[in-house]
Amino acid sequence: MGLPVPKWSASACRARIAIAAEAGVSPGSLYQFFANKEAIAAALAGRFVTQMREAHEAALLGTPVSTLDWPEVVDRTVEPILAFNVANPGFKALFARPDMPPGLAAAAEPIQAALLGRVESVIAAKAPGLTAQERTRTARVAIQIFQAMLPMALAAAPDERPAVIAELKKVLYRYLSALSP
Repeated sequence: MGLPVPKWSASACRARIAIAAEAGVSPGSLYQFFANKEAIAAALAGRFVTQMREAHEAALLGTPVSTLDWPEVVDRTVEPILAFNVANPGFKALFARPDMPPGLAAAAEPIQAALLGRVESVIAAKAPGLTAQERTRTARVAIQIFQAMLPMALAAAPDERPAVIAELKKVLYRYLSALSP
């Protein structure tokens, strides 16, 4: 007698088939590892958090953030996050949706918390006089600015993308540089 087979909705079955095809495995073998799509999302979220942390650490490796000027901080952080989004096109589709289903929203919480924490740590190093509430608000606004311009940057033609990225950096730099005396 085998393990009970979970019941999946039609849309969940289509998603499972697509995930299995992308992974190069049979849809049935996903049952061995994941009970449902929320479990798949949680596993992906963990992987994305690790990749984002590694990209952020590599971007600021070896130099205390407090010694960098805002243009360099923005340059060092925007590029790896853009590269992460280019390398993981499904990330935004799964975890940055405004209409996220509750199961995916729970899986996305660690990603959002990790990103917010990273941005807050940079802001704390550059603007130590801010209160925790001000730091969190500023980090959330900076993240929203980035997320608002991300689709435009990713959809830009290859010859236009650098100009769009430069505009994104300009907006972030001007917003964040107002924090420093």
